[in-house]
Amino acid sequence: MDVINEIIQESPIGQWTLAYKSAVLLLFSSIVITLFCMLILLLIYGPYMTIQYGY
Repeated sequence: MDVINEIIQESPIGQWTLAYKSAVLLLFSSIVITLFCMLILLLIYGPYMTIQYGY
């Protein structure tokens, strides 16, 4: 946890208020979790998907 706090303090958001830091970290975490869930779903259901290219 000390490493994460050090990274946050040295980053551009280190000077922001706690509310802004929390909002930025929540947004980043939600994007990462969404991408991870999409990867899992793609790995599970990928072979069964029919992908068509065209108009």
